[in-house]
Amino acid sequence: MAGVKVFISSTCYDLSILRAELRNFVLSLGHEPVMSEYADVLYDPRIHTHASCVNEVNNCDIMVVIIGSRFGGKSVPQAFDQIDLSLLHDASKKADFISEDKVFSITQLEVLKAIENNIPIYTFVEKKVYFEHEVYEKNKNKPEVINNIEFPGIDKRETAPYIFEFLNYIRLRKTGNQFFQFEKLQDIEDVLKKQWSAYFHQLLYEQRNRDEELKQIARLNEQFEDLKTAIITSIENVDQRAVANGIVRYRRLSEFLFGIKCEQNQISSFTGTFDEILKEQNIVDVIDFNDVFPVDNRRVIYPRTIYLLKDGTFYDSKLIKEVLFELKNEWDSFKKLTEKTKELILDALREIGRPSMLIRHHSEQFEDYLVRIRDREVHNSEM
Repeated sequence: MAGVKVFISSTCYDLSILRAELRNFVLSLGHEPVMSEYADVLYDPRIHTHASCVNEVNNCDIMVVIIGSRFGGKSVPQAFDQIDLSLLHDASKKADFISEDKVFSITQLEVLKAIENNIPIYTFVEKKVYFEHEVYEKNKNKPEVINNIEFPGIDKRETAPYIFEFLNYIRLRKTGNQFFQFEKLQDIEDVLKKQWSAYFHQLLYEQRNRDEELKQIARLNEQFEDLKTAIITSIENVDQRAVANGIVRYRRLSEFLFGIKCEQNQISSFTGTFDEILKEQNIVDVIDFNDVFPVDNRRVIYPRTIYLLKDGTFYDSKLIKEVLFELKNEWDSFKKLTEKTKELILDALREIGRPSMLIRHHSEQFEDYLVRIRDREVHNSEM
């Protein structure tokens, strides 16, 4: 049975004793600590050890980060390349912290990778560093003052801005921005016991509510079907009944077709097959995303279908390929209706004005998109 993997991120030299004790604590809870000095990280001989540490974050469920007096080693460019900066700018109000010319430590890159992948982070800051951060904040815009301040809690004075600005980035995150002060290991243990227990309780509570919501949705769907049947059968006019039935029956089909930029008159007048209408819209291939992007056993990849266009750009759809058979059947039924009925159905669905949630266009070249995603994820899943 797989346990919870807890990545422990911090500088090692100054916090080695604390890290060893924290490892025993995590093990005592039945979880699996992941720490570089215990060979828990797979050090791929083809890449730098810094990059291996960053990549290992993807395989973990929780991160505990400890910020003390040292900045640590400056990360190598190969480790920096594992981070997708575009996903991190909007994660915090301190967006200027993220830039390609910024100096990052390996610990900071590990944390950024966890943020990029929405991994829960529990941040602990040494109390003396926490209080000196407040001093830094009050004086950082006063060069005549800040350039002459010594921070006793920081090992090297020149690294103080890198440590404190990193704290600002975490503190100003839009989510997960909490951090805790500590003086000794017991402080960290007490917080983690309370936080993890409360988090587990919340997940159980949400699961119960989710199950109840699903039951309510099922009941509402059943009531809707009964209501739909009652309304449609109450319409005496045959044409009006066909339109009312069509609005319900062909809503998904029309949303899909409008999503791939079909014009209304094209939909109502086209008499060819479903595959032919895709071809009319310059769609040259339909690809199951999991066929070109292997699924990592540790991660859930939601089914996606790619509709590749002649120009190399693509549509990305939440509909799995099997649903195409249902759409084809719906199309075969729809095109048999009179053109007037089809126009009335499409007019009504247009008036509803619901934007397509089933499919969206990417202006990026699909091959470039795959390279970018593979560089960021596939290498990690193979490790």
